[in-house]
Amino acid sequence: MTVAESSRPRRVSADRGSTATALRNLWPYMWPADRPDLKLRVALAFAALVLAKVATVLVPYLYKWATDAIVPVDTGPGAAVALAVATPVMLVVAYGVGQVLRRGFDQLRDALFAKVGQHAVRQLAFRMFVHLHALSLRYHLQRRSGGLTRLISRGINGIETMVRHTILSSLPTLLEFALAAAVIAYQFGWQYVLVVAITVVLYVTYSVLASNRRIAIRREMNESDTDANQKAMDSLLNYETVKYFGNEAMEAERYDRSMERYQAAAVKTWTSLAWLNLGQNAIFTAGMTISMAMSAAAVINGTQTVGDFVLVNALLMQLAVPLNFIGFIYREIRQGLADIEAMFDLLDVPAEIVDKPGAPPLDVVGGTIRFEDVHFAYDPSRPILKGISFEVPAGRTVAIVGPSGAGKSTIARLMFRFYDVTGGRIAIDGQDIRDVTQHSLRAAIGMVPQDTVLFNDTIEYNIRYGRTDASDREVRQAAELAQIADFVESLPDGYTTEVGERGLKLSGGEKQRVAIARTILKGPPILVLDEATSALDSHTEREIQGALERVAANRSTIMIAHRLSTVVHADRIIVLRDGVIVEEGNHGELLARGGLYASMWNRQLEAAEAAERLRAAREADAEGFLDPPPPPDAIPVPAAE
Repeated sequence: MTVAESSRPRRVSADRGSTATALRNLWPYMWPADRPDLKLRVALAFAALVLAKVATVLVPYLYKWATDAIVPVDTGPGAAVALAVATPVMLVVAYGVGQVLRRGFDQLRDALFAKVGQHAVRQLAFRMFVHLHALSLRYHLQRRSGGLTRLISRGINGIETMVRHTILSSLPTLLEFALAAAVIAYQFGWQYVLVVAITVVLYVTYSVLASNRRIAIRREMNESDTDANQKAMDSLLNYETVKYFGNEAMEAERYDRSMERYQAAAVKTWTSLAWLNLGQNAIFTAGMTISMAMSAAAVINGTQTVGDFVLVNALLMQLAVPLNFIGFIYREIRQGLADIEAMFDLLDVPAEIVDKPGAPPLDVVGGTIRFEDVHFAYDPSRPILKGISFEVPAGRTVAIVGPSGAGKSTIARLMFRFYDVTGGRIAIDGQDIRDVTQHSLRAAIGMVPQDTVLFNDTIEYNIRYGRTDASDREVRQAAELAQIADFVESLPDGYTTEVGERGLKLSGGEKQRVAIARTILKGPPILVLDEATSALDSHTEREIQGALERVAANRSTIMIAHRLSTVVHADRIIVLRDGVIVEEGNHGELLARGGLYASMWNRQLEAAEAAERLRAAREADAEGFLDPPPPPDAIPVPAAE
């Protein structure tokens, strides 16, 4: 299965409670069209299970014949032939061999089918993983990571349960039941079959009704488990925030409330299981007692031998196994359905952004970017961009600035086609980005985001993520350009240093420089810098700004910024407010105009000067150049009015 094929998954319908629907969806994975070797394994596994069930039915006959040989009764020529053929010892040995063959064929069946089952689990897990990456950013912004990972985990386990119990248990159970019923009818008559049939009907009916009730309890337990896992992960991901506000006790209480609901559901699950097992045992014991009483009476009357009595017992005991499996398999399949129905529903979620059929790759010649009357809204009732138009000439840098909420970062998301515009179009070298493949579009654009999240791996891995086939030398050159090489080489483990989950072992500035390094390594013709230096101090910002300018040279660059000092050298600056372009020009032109840009520049300049004066004052105070503050009792207190 290729990634391209998996990104367009066949629609899966998870009708609640529909075992047949689930089996139809799972069957292509258990009988894969492109794997004749796995089909052969399935065929051999079926052959092994048939041999196992034939041996299962024949073994009680050996038990009967051995018993009759030990306690001989004149029941006619059949018994005489049996006694003449073999001694009791030989029959006992044959009985043992039969038991070994029966179990051996069962184990052979399991061994042959193991690869088939695990192949199905792997393919479905792969398909789910690819599908999640195909879903839109809108979906991932709304999801809860803890619940999603638990849903997938339970779904995969549910798939394995369905695969194993439908193929390795359901069919063998039905075959064994049919063979045992046929032998009982042939050997003992319809009266015994009637007793067994009534027992089976009552047993299965009770099992289904009780199992259906347990499915509702299982769903409740799963929901409580998911909720507890979500709260735990959310709290741990926000560990520092919890500590800042001293809310450990509150978080523990929230988690404990979820676990309390899980505990109550789990107790109900185990209690209902106990009642289910008790009822099944009572029904089967009643049927077995009646059949054994009938056989005992026949032995006393001389119409059956002791061996027949033993045969009835052995057949019924062996019938108990498939009967028990009927209840067990039904419970497991239904519970497996409860676990995978949410996973199937997730596979049903359509990808919001898809390539057009036969879409060509993006052909970047110069890298000219055009926004033509672009409208966009995350929610129809709240438009974000209201008909903006601008051009980034090939090899030039255009900065986009404006107050918070103006729509600056939305432009970056639209460039990567995380969303499609609701009006107008975005074109690169005249090609509408909706008409080309997403892979080629994103391969042509390098991104340094405002909030950098790293993989829980090494620094080298995170830098090389920009171009996975890059050499070690290229990785180090990218680190040098991003002004992080000296820092990395000063670490005990150098480039093999683990950065921790989401890069939390690094400072904000260090994470940002890793992000810049991997974009440098990618070497795309188009750059998008979304607050690329926002996490850096002024000194580091000045160092990296030069590196970014070198990287942006001869590349079409969109620079989204809040700190205006980072955009003064841009070829053109666009000022956004409320989703509309209110000013355009270079830094000098916009200052001379005295509009919104000039106002923002003056405010930031005043704030920077105030911060500089405060820093200088603190340095001077540290050197003892300022008089110490007066003691508290020397400060005059105004009289109360």
